[in-house]
Amino acid sequence: MSTVLEHVACPFCGCVCDDIAVEVDGGRVLKVKRACTSGQGVFMEYDPSPRLPRVRGAEVDWEVAVAEAAAILDASDSPLIYGLSSSASEAQRKAVALADRLGAVIDSTSSVCHGPTGLAMQAVGEPTCTLGEVRDRADVLVFWGCNPDQSHLRHLARYSANARGALTPNGRGDRTVYVVDVRETGTAKKADHFLQVAPGCDYEVLTTLRLLVQGGEPDVDVVGGIPVADLTELVERLKACRYGVFFMGMGLTMTAARQLNVAELFTLVAELNAFARCSVIPMRGHGNVTGADQVLTWTSGYPFAVSYARGYPQFSPGEFSAVDMLARRAADAALILASDPGAHFPRAAAAVLEEIPTIVLDHGPSVTAGHATVLFPTAAYGVDAAGTAYRMDNVPIPLSQVIETGRPTDEDILGRLIEAVRP
Repeated sequence: MSTVLEHVACPFCGCVCDDIAVEVDGGRVLKVKRACTSGQGVFMEYDPSPRLPRVRGAEVDWEVAVAEAAAILDASDSPLIYGLSSSASEAQRKAVALADRLGAVIDSTSSVCHGPTGLAMQAVGEPTCTLGEVRDRADVLVFWGCNPDQSHLRHLARYSANARGALTPNGRGDRTVYVVDVRETGTAKKADHFLQVAPGCDYEVLTTLRLLVQGGEPDVDVVGGIPVADLTELVERLKACRYGVFFMGMGLTMTAARQLNVAELFTLVAELNAFARCSVIPMRGHGNVTGADQVLTWTSGYPFAVSYARGYPQFSPGEFSAVDMLARRAADAALILASDPGAHFPRAAAAVLEEIPTIVLDHGPSVTAGHATVLFPTAAYGVDAAGTAYRMDNVPIPLSQVIETGRPTDEDILGRLIEAVRP
């Protein structure tokens, strides 16, 4: 007889939608309601069959795999721990503890996506809010360098443009939506106003907006491909709004100026608060990448790219970032947690992972898992393991265990490794 579990949180993306209904029968998921197509895949395509760990491709007992992984880490002079963002915060905390014990470098996927956002926040602060406040209050939305219509499939309906809230009972009818991007995306087609910025010119547009907020007048008619008249209209609309919210994505962090773009946006939002209530929320991708930043920050003081090699945490993006560590061959062993850098890193960095001893903890197949020295097939948080994930607005959301497979969690394996390695 099947059971329907309500209020299940989806661990796929930074939305961490917690209104999912999952019907289960024994150890299998039968049906999923209210999830997007990506969320459906998390539950419906999950393989619950029991699996043993592998050492150099051969199946072994868990004790043998733990011992082999510990031997690799003990023999390493410069181990790297990377990933974290698709695991739970409980496991992330263990990963930091293991890095501290080993004197390792630890880095999350933030360093290749929203790392510049963290640097900007350190420099100028982040005037932010929760997605609940956006839903209930925001009447002006600006999506800059992001396309939730494709990347966060329920964001527009559940949290932002179309969401009905306390002060926005008509949903989309109560909001004005702007999109700033280098091309017309699916989100742009649904917006009231699309401002097409020339590639690499975000910084110039943001500084012009700040000038307009302060009452200045540019001596040109077009900035970054956008007419100044359109920028002026945007500023006036934001100054007169009840609650304006910017959502910014990798169109700002992965283009020219990087953290300077984000710092300029954060400063613009702060300055707009002299006239109206405004906030900004980064559009985080992986289900718990925000949690990785949170956990690393409250354990080490820094959000990513942290080295414990000297016995205390050091922060140095570009030096201790995983891509840089691998590309200059500074790591002689790696532990990859719930991530697939072999598929996504630049070739020069990914190739090194195939050469050095690599330990992988993941719940499914991946390029990196395919050439792992030691592979631990762990449980998936939110499916066959409970845990905690931080939504993109830094709100912690509990992840449920909807089926039982008997697989150990990332937290379990990392805890065993902490005990097994030399102090």
